[in-house]
Amino acid sequence: MDARLNYFASPNPSKALKYFMSAGKALKESPLPAATQELVALRVSQINGCAVCIDMHTKEAAAAGEAPVRLNLVAAWREATVFTEAERVALELAEQGTRVADAAGGVSDEVWARAAEHYDEEQLTALVILVSFMNTANRLNIITQQPAGDYEVGQFH
Repeated sequence: MDARLNYFASPNPSKALKYFMSAGKALKESPLPAATQELVALRVSQINGCAVCIDMHTKEAAAAGEAPVRLNLVAAWREATVFTEAERVALELAEQGTRVADAAGGVSDEVWARAAEHYDEEQLTALVILVSFMNTANRLNIITQQPAGDYEVGQFH
């Protein structure tokens, strides 16, 4: 399968995408725990059906030492016992922030309040930006049918 577009083939789109990807790099340096970042990125990508991001974040998380059982259970996190309360609320916020059309109201006050119990303002800001970033990245990949399966850990670092 070939992608519909090569974002890096033209100077202006390439420049814009480099700025976009630098935002993703900055998120990696945020105080939001790295495991939470990968779990959230993976869950948002699962919801959106972005195979290339699922491939990337599964491999990055595994390389960082994430347990396979946790990666395998992200899609069913509500029934899984392997996530902390903080991770669970981050995943719920990510789902509500991704399914804004379905949820109509976006992230509920209840979920926001629970998230604020586990994350400080800087971490919450990073979480919100991460959910938004991943939704954008997913759409860029899905619209152009970017192929998945051959991502190598660290490829974009």
